[in-house]
Amino acid sequence: MRPPAGADGTPAGDLRQPSAGYDSPVLKACLRDSWRIGGVEVPTRVVLAPMAGVSVQAFRRQGRRFGAGLVCSEMVSCAGIEHRNERTLDYLRVGRDEHPLAIQIFGSEPRVMAEAARMVEAAGADIVDMNFGCPVRKVTKTGAGAHLLEDPRLACAIVEAVAGAVSVPVTVKMRRGVEDGSRACLELGPRFIEAGAASLTLHPRSARQMYTGYADHSLTAELVSLVDVPVVASGDVTSRAKAEAVIGATGAAAVMVGRGAQGNPWALREIVDGDAAQPSREEVAAELIVFIRETARELGERRASGFLKKFYGWYLGHGRFPKPFKQELVQIEATEDVVTRLLAAAPGAAQIVARLEAELPDPADEILLDQLPISIYGGG
Repeated sequence: MRPPAGADGTPAGDLRQPSAGYDSPVLKACLRDSWRIGGVEVPTRVVLAPMAGVSVQAFRRQGRRFGAGLVCSEMVSCAGIEHRNERTLDYLRVGRDEHPLAIQIFGSEPRVMAEAARMVEAAGADIVDMNFGCPVRKVTKTGAGAHLLEDPRLACAIVEAVAGAVSVPVTVKMRRGVEDGSRACLELGPRFIEAGAASLTLHPRSARQMYTGYADHSLTAELVSLVDVPVVASGDVTSRAKAEAVIGATGAAAVMVGRGAQGNPWALREIVDGDAAQPSREEVAAELIVFIRETARELGERRASGFLKKFYGWYLGHGRFPKPFKQELVQIEATEDVVTRLLAAAPGAAQIVARLEAELPDPADEILLDQLPISIYGGG
């Protein structure tokens, strides 16, 4: 049943305000409560979204510290894994503090997807997630991402192949469909479960919408009613009030947070714990410094220098630092020079940085996919 419109006239699917009249066991419990995807226990009901160009290891680790129960890699090309593309393999770096971790793969061939799933399981993934929702043209033109929502037979074959290839749970992240108003997700969701998916994540915008308009979570509620596995609600969850509204209205097992956490891990803390305290300048600078150093270690100085520039504005915005300072950092090429400027602007950050870096695991404990003695064609 579609929820009624709110008092302000906005459709209930918008969920801009907490909804009344919904009584969810999840909401009665707590966003800090654990839940399960297959045999994997997830310690909170907040999932940090897989985001291309964002979800590096440093981002995932930070998300876990601030309360995300499950973190996800950015989507990884199965073709890149098959051909041992260096940049693709760089995404598959797994640290012991990231678990539970979902590694998201995308592609359009069941055999290649299955082989990639075996490799990411060997790399340490607790869950293999399949991207059936990316609306970007360079992905959909290959037959992958949201395009698969228009080819149910192939999409189900991919799910079946991946589920049969690994022992960990497999999940699907999808949009409502390709076109505005599509309800394809409601037809396909139950079929994906039959094919072997242990959970579904729904972002109820169309691929055509990209990120405009609002996420229609009345569709999420319908999907929850159709399947007997956990459903994760994705889209427009930027605060605890919105998380509670979505869970209360839909019965979803958890919410997925994406853009709201970019450069703002404190948003995760507010959603999970209700702690709306704003970070000090020193805390912001310290988190950014650790993020910079860990990203440079992961990607190398040359790649990290360009990759990080968008994060400076994300972290230092929200009135935390003056705009000219953000613009100054973007002009600096060497990452340690950026660190030097941040420490000069917030000297008290140094002590926080020392504590955060002391808590990081030994990089020697990480699993790197390109070091695994595994052939994607089988054998050792």
